[in-house]
Amino acid sequence: MIYKFKSKAAGDVIMLGPNGDALLRILGREPAPKGIIEPPAMPGAIAAIEQAVQAAEAARAEAERDAAAQGDTLPPAEGVGLRQRVWPMVDMLRRAAAAEEPVVWGV
Repeated sequence: MIYKFKSKAAGDVIMLGPNGDALLRILGREPAPKGIIEPPAMPGAIAAIEQAVQAAEAARAEAERDAAAQGDTLPPAEGVGLRQRVWPMVDMLRRAAAAEEPVVWGV
């Protein structure tokens, strides 16, 4: 499945199914083919995404420290990190909150 998040306040954000599912779980929602994020919920959604990014980066830093303590190095992180993957959605949520427009998908 492909998620296409839309808002009148910003351009569309398209995510592949597993990434969209993970994003919705970060927001405390079960993945669903249709949904809406209302403007009053957006500050909490942005905070949840930022907290998840910080947790992912802290886990990576901890793993690097543990590897260094054992005299090893971790291989470079592969692919696109969570921060880069969710940034377009954070931007959309901020714009939509400022314009008091909902973010929808599947409609």
